[in-house]
Amino acid sequence: MTDSPGDPPQATADLSSDLTPVLARMGGVLLSAQTVATVLELVTRLAVETIPGSAGAGVTLVDARGKRTTAASDPMVERADELQYEFDQGPCLSAWRDQVPVRVDDIEVDARWPAWTAAARPLGLRAVLSTPLVAAEDRIGAIKVYSFRPGTYDDRSEQLLSLFAQQAAVLLANTQNLNDARQLSGRLTRALSLRDTIGAAKGILMAEGAADDQTAFSMLVATSQQTNVSLHEVARQLIASVTARHAGGP
Repeated sequence: MTDSPGDPPQATADLSSDLTPVLARMGGVLLSAQTVATVLELVTRLAVETIPGSAGAGVTLVDARGKRTTAASDPMVERADELQYEFDQGPCLSAWRDQVPVRVDDIEVDARWPAWTAAARPLGLRAVLSTPLVAAEDRIGAIKVYSFRPGTYDDRSEQLLSLFAQQAAVLLANTQNLNDARQLSGRLTRALSLRDTIGAAKGILMAEGAADDQTAFSMLVATSQQTNVSLHEVARQLIASVTARHAGGP
């Protein structure tokens, strides 16, 4: 990891200018992406294109499901990441845990993660640059680029990837929010369907003599408990039975 003094406004402006075409492409996906995978594929491709000397890129997401590479530009990236998860150490995980950019100029001499370095060396990797993905203070994961040449990345590369990571994190967070909203909508739809089915079944029981709504509901619950069948299924079977009876009637 490298620590550098604050950059002058002109340097930041130049970096932002470098990213303008990249951000435009990412913005278009934000409007049309249907899955997180679609976004991540674009993220890794643009990372390789944006950071000079990169041989591959990947995105690591960390959540309740654990640590996983959700996008990788090639098998080399997947294997390098797998080794980090296996040993629970490495530049990408350090970037995520410490919430700072992590740079490896040459893994042949870097001693921060000995187990990972020894295992990753046969892959031909020499340099790594990793930056955390953070959105609204949520630690999403990290994005990283790998190179087969030592000393590939410098302060400018680090700053560029940091700017890129900020936009990638927003994309990922918004896409995840969209998925969460769809899942919530699906749950609400199912809940309404259950409510309507049970309501229809209660109406049938009241039409057949149940004293009131609560009595009809208690009858459904009792049948569910006696038959070890879900309340919704008991209601559905009752509706189906009455529908069939009426269909076969005179």
